Amino acid sequence: MSLSDSTPVLELAGVRKTFGSVTALADGSITVYPGSIHALVGENGAGKSTLIKIVAGLHRRDSGTFRFRGADAAFSSTAEAKNAGIAVIYQEPTLFPDLSVTENIFMGRQPRARGGRIDKQAMQEEAAEIFDRLGVKLDLDRPADGLSIADQQIIEIAKAISLDAHLLIMDEPTAALSGVEVERLFAVARSLRDEGRGIVFISHRFDEIFTLCDTITVMRDGSYVATTPTAQTSNDELVTMMVGREVAELYPKTPAEIGEVVLEVENLRSAGTFADVSFTVRAGEIVGLAGLVGAGRSEIARAVFGVDPYDSGTVKINGAPVPKGQPAAAIRAGMALVPEDRRQQGLVVDASLARNMGAAIRRRLSRFGLITNSMENRAAGPWAGRLEVKTAALSMNAATMSGGNQQKVAIAKWLATEPSLLIIDEPTRGIDVGTKAEVHRLLSQLAGEGMAILMISSELPEVMGMADRILVVGEGRISADLTREEATAEKVMHAATARHEKNRQEAAA
Repeated sequence: MSLSDSTPVLELAGVRKTFGSVTALADGSITVYPGSIHALVGENGAGKSTLIKIVAGLHRRDSGTFRFRGADAAFSSTAEAKNAGIAVIYQEPTLFPDLSVTENIFMGRQPRARGGRIDKQAMQEEAAEIFDRLGVKLDLDRPADGLSIADQQIIEIAKAISLDAHLLIMDEPTAALSGVEVERLFAVARSLRDEGRGIVFISHRFDEIFTLCDTITVMRDGSYVATTPTAQTSNDELVTMMVGREVAELYPKTPAEIGEVVLEVENLRSAGTFADVSFTVRAGEIVGLAGLVGAGRSEIARAVFGVDPYDSGTVKINGAPVPKGQPAAAIRAGMALVPEDRRQQGLVVDASLARNMGAAIRRRLSRFGLITNSMENRAAGPWAGRLEVKTAALSMNAATMSGGNQQKVAIAKWLATEPSLLIIDEPTRGIDVGTKAEVHRLLSQLAGEGMAILMISSELPEVMGMADRILVVGEGRISADLTREEATAEKVMHAATARHEKNRQEAAA
């Protein structure tokens, strides 16, 4: 890496990009130095994606300055950007599933031996050297099919190193990773920084930004707001810069009157997944399910709703048993489930906003077996208004909406059923801080209206900020039941890891 530390590896200033009459980027500005990890933050729609696509060669800027490694740049294709030394690591990498790890790294540029044959030994040796530098062990001959998202991202990073990329852009790389996988990715990012490469890290998770990044650039409404050293700012200051207004509380929890038991789960068991699970959720109460990824939280919620089977135990709503394995019966009983993966399980992304919102109440909407667009619009309109869904028309496809608006539509779809119990899995994953506050405010309002809420979240601050009571799940069992007053981060994490640590010690003995 021959670039001087004083010369920016990437410099954008006043970059503008329009699509017809829509201004996607009014003032894109960022300066990234070699040997640094630079966070790029902003709400959905702030212009981050457009800026990155310009750097990666997907879009050409209309105006402004774009310099890469000290020279003016204007890439006309992604291949041109890659050849210049820019690599983008996405949340969900796209590898060739039938090719091996090594073949994916060198696809399209395999080294050649005498006679023009592919030099497999040279590929293997270089791949092994790269993974050794990264401190990662992977089977180089294994096909990419079946590898975890984390391992696929590491392969993309190895590909970037083999191309001698000077700038790596990581776009929401941790959204689908477990805690251990995130730590491994961070270790790799730090090793790349120490080699003198520049890294742009895009994330909605403040804890990751403050843990990993040296510098933060904030964007809002398509324009540059500020750049600050990470050590010289705070969560509250970042929130204010991102949303352009004071956000007094990211977790606007208001007291609600706690009523009668709505959900009662007794001795629920699914072999190999969870066991002896018993808890209640009352009207007006937000109960948080906390724990490590893979502890069984989502599986418990899916079993309660009837999506997944279970071996024994009972589920009751308002005192009446709910047949197991029958989501339709759970819905009729007053239960609703907003799943973790809104795009794959919560929405039909190619359908309109109105059609998605009316999906769970189609039988109620139909007249003589028919449903018209106007029927769907009348049902969806009030919920779109209440949840402040930002859309030009109810006829817009869900695929064209931001992640935050898609989440609102997924929630509205189930609130339209007028449930007495709302189960919501990862309510704010992948959405910006302003929308997070809106979703939290909605949950607080629903609880205040008497709805019982079971909330699963991997973000400990979210659980502690919103829940009246926290159930900690450790390896498929409820390991702690903590009130809001007695819960601390230390207590929750101790309960979440206690069984894992005990099992580890027993295995080592």
